[in-house]
Amino acid sequence: MIKTIFAIALATIMVLPTVITLLPSLLLPAEGHGVQAQLQSRFVRIQDETFSAQTLKTGDILTVTGTLQSLVNRELRAWISLFSESTNAGNRWEFTARDPPGNVFDIPPQGTIPYSVSAKALEPGIYHVHTQLNVANVGPGLGPGQTVQVTGEPILKSIPWNNVIYQCILIGAGLGVTFATRPWQVI
Repeated sequence: MIKTIFAIALATIMVLPTVITLLPSLLLPAEGHGVQAQLQSRFVRIQDETFSAQTLKTGDILTVTGTLQSLVNRELRAWISLFSESTNAGNRWEFTARDPPGNVFDIPPQGTIPYSVSAKALEPGIYHVHTQLNVANVGPGLGPGQTVQVTGEPILKSIPWNNVIYQCILIGAGLGVTFATRPWQVI
């Protein structure tokens, strides 16, 4: 009898902390997503991030606007994009416009630059989308982000085979030069 009471008491002592720890998550489930540690850069702050819609159909365009505030006393070279993650295997967007235009732009010291990025949804899913600012010699930073739901049929895009062939030719030429100039090395 004493052994049974002791075993029950010992089991209760071992299980009770686990139950107490798990109880809040069972009663109040939370949702979240993994985001890299560089959510906000120490060099540029992404402010007033605004999304044109929270629900889209495939083929619709999502526009993300905001401002980029430099926090340093030197000019920075940067390029802007969107970072998105989803629960499905998709995650397909086609960029249609960027402002500032072009791929790389300069942010003046302590300056503020308005931005806009537009992308067409190509595949249905639930996405968490962030503004992604890549600063040269620093790395990426993400805006706060928002969940966007895309419905509809997937839009299939043709593969630009001329680009694939061009890249294969460049890789082949690079390998050819490497092997031609180093015939004595064992691979």
